[in-house]
Amino acid sequence: MDVEVIMKIGAIGILVAALFVVLKQAGREEHGLLVTIVGVVVVLTMVMTLVARFFETVRTIFRLY
Repeated sequence: MDVEVIMKIGAIGILVAALFVVLKQAGREEHGLLVTIVGVVVVLTMVMTLVARFFETVRTIFRLY
C-alpha cells in the first residue's frame, strides 16, 4: 500500500476535524456535520478504489475470470 494514500486520508481527517471545530465554535453545527459527512464519503471513495484494485490484482494473480 502506498504511504501517500495513508497520508492523504490522514490529511483529510485533520482538515475535516479542524473545519468541524471552527464551524461548531461559530454556531454552525449543521454545516460542521455536513463537512464531516463529505469527508467520510471522500475517504470511503478512496478506500473503495483501493479495494477494487486489490480484488483485480487477486483475480489476475490467480487467473480467476
